[in-house]
Amino acid sequence: MLRLLSVRLLQAILVMLAVTAVAFVMFRFVGDPVASMVREGATQAEKDALRMALGLDKPIVTQFLDFVDQVLTGNLGTSFRYQQPVVGLLMSRLPATLELVIVATLLALCIGIPLGVLCALKPHSFLSRFTQSATLVGISMPTFVTGLLLILVFAVNLRWLPSSGRGDLVDLGFWQTGFLTLSGLKSLILPSITLALFQLTLIMRLVRSEMIDVLSSDYIRFAFARGLPRAYIYGRLALRNALMPVVTVTGLQIGQLIAFAIVTETVFQWPGMGLLFTNAVGYPDMPVLAAYLLFVGFLFVMINMIVDILYTFIDPRLRTR
Repeated sequence: MLRLLSVRLLQAILVMLAVTAVAFVMFRFVGDPVASMVREGATQAEKDALRMALGLDKPIVTQFLDFVDQVLTGNLGTSFRYQQPVVGLLMSRLPATLELVIVATLLALCIGIPLGVLCALKPHSFLSRFTQSATLVGISMPTFVTGLLLILVFAVNLRWLPSSGRGDLVDLGFWQTGFLTLSGLKSLILPSITLALFQLTLIMRLVRSEMIDVLSSDYIRFAFARGLPRAYIYGRLALRNALMPVVTVTGLQIGQLIAFAIVTETVFQWPGMGLLFTNAVGYPDMPVLAAYLLFVGFLFVMINMIVDILYTFIDPRLRTR
């Protein structure tokens, strides 16, 4: 386990250095920070003073090392648009995005795994065929189309659910949550369904495929021949081995949901990091874009490490190696 963690940690450091380099190039060479921050009608002397204060007059290597030092100390600069520290902006939007991703992931797992098992155990039943046909629609329909259709049906026509916003929030000091209010829970339904649909479809089809392969293996036949209970065979022996690729996909999908919740948050005007990123692209607010890239890269690296560690608990063969 220690060797695995050491190797993964070294890989994570190398990946984060590469992501930091990309973020630095984006921050330094896409647009002119001085032109975005200086007041209108500023003199050349004022621009030169601001450029010196930002350290843009130093050599590129020195600027990159200073940028790495700022990243390590948690100083990612000041937003051009909001004139606030970027870290504070991201942290204020993080609860909204995480709540949306958590609910979407739980929906995908709680619905996708049972449906995948059902389709594997009864592959020729009407429910199995109907479910697989319906998932083709879900996996091929763009996210923004799904969101707009849900808004049209449930928010505009039926008026059951709100079409935008987070609803009423409860301030816990370190976290503002909508889980504790009725309007907050209602506001979560439509965007979480929109975000979960693709992941649900992917998990369901993956579980079905893996379960079919596992059920045709020799040790499952031997378990039936010994007369073991079907619930034990399907749940303990078959499903546990079928979940190996599901753990990988789910872990990566959580990162993708956070990284690519931009469309869903924009459609539903959900005040998370995705909407902040969209507004930053239109401004453009380069410190926010660079910080978002660093955060997403760090998130993917950490998720990959956690998935690798979970493998050792799911598959005993990895522990014996």
